[in-house]
Amino acid sequence: MQAVKYARAESVEEAVSLLQDGGDGARPLAGGTDVIVQARERTRDIDLFVDIKHIPEVIGIEHGTDGSLTIGAATPCYEIYGDDTIAEKYPVLVDSCSLIGGTAIQGRASLGGNLCNSSPAADGIPSLIVLEGQVEIAGPNGRRTVAVEDFCTGPGQNVLGDGEFVVKLHFPAPAERSGARFLRFIPRNEMDIAVANAASAVRLDGDGNVTWARVSVGAIAPTPLLVGGAADAIVGQPLSEASIAAAAAASSAAANPITDMRGSIRQRVHLAGVLTERTIRQAAERAG
Repeated sequence: MQAVKYARAESVEEAVSLLQDGGDGARPLAGGTDVIVQARERTRDIDLFVDIKHIPEVIGIEHGTDGSLTIGAATPCYEIYGDDTIAEKYPVLVDSCSLIGGTAIQGRASLGGNLCNSSPAADGIPSLIVLEGQVEIAGPNGRRTVAVEDFCTGPGQNVLGDGEFVVKLHFPAPAERSGARFLRFIPRNEMDIAVANAASAVRLDGDGNVTWARVSVGAIAPTPLLVGGAADAIVGQPLSEASIAAAAAASSAAANPITDMRGSIRQRVHLAGVLTERTIRQAAERAG
């Protein structure tokens, strides 16, 4: 374990100041389920943890009067999947949060932390992407907002600059007759890293035509992907075997994976299509 200093921030401004003063070796600490392991195994050079859990803005769930949703970046997963309104209106977040680690991990891990760890195989990010999530970032120059699909820039890398950290995640209200679903494939039944994962969201009109869709696939490229071609394949028509197959083919074509101990390139390309097909079908079922 590296020798790491600890500082507790009581406000967003104090956290920004501490992170800026700490330089490249400073990291925000929320759940710590990834970053503490990285410090212990020396896969990242970390010499200062800035604890953000005591900042009111970064903890909690807020349902807007317009039906929108805001989640503090450090809100633990168990609070998210335990929220009845989220379970009703944003069940895809329950899909993801209930799969991030085991029960003990979910008591600490957060969607903000999952996003900032920026793993290509993150189980939270595809769901955030298909829900049109927006990331509120605080830093020395004030606040800015970035779409989730633009946040990750490479394996373990993202758009955060010196002194910046994620404060909140914002989601628009779900439209009528819309639904979303997340699935992953892993070698074991639980607590493993995805070989591939995917989320799909669809919106239907009264005749059952798809009027809008988003598809995101993870663990098949350096970052989780928003696959525009997969959405284009199903929008403007009723779902059919042909349109779903075309969406699956688009996800497989977008895949640019590696071979590692969990899976091969060939397997991941295949799974990108399979999971796209399944999540589209199940998202449509949720859309009703």
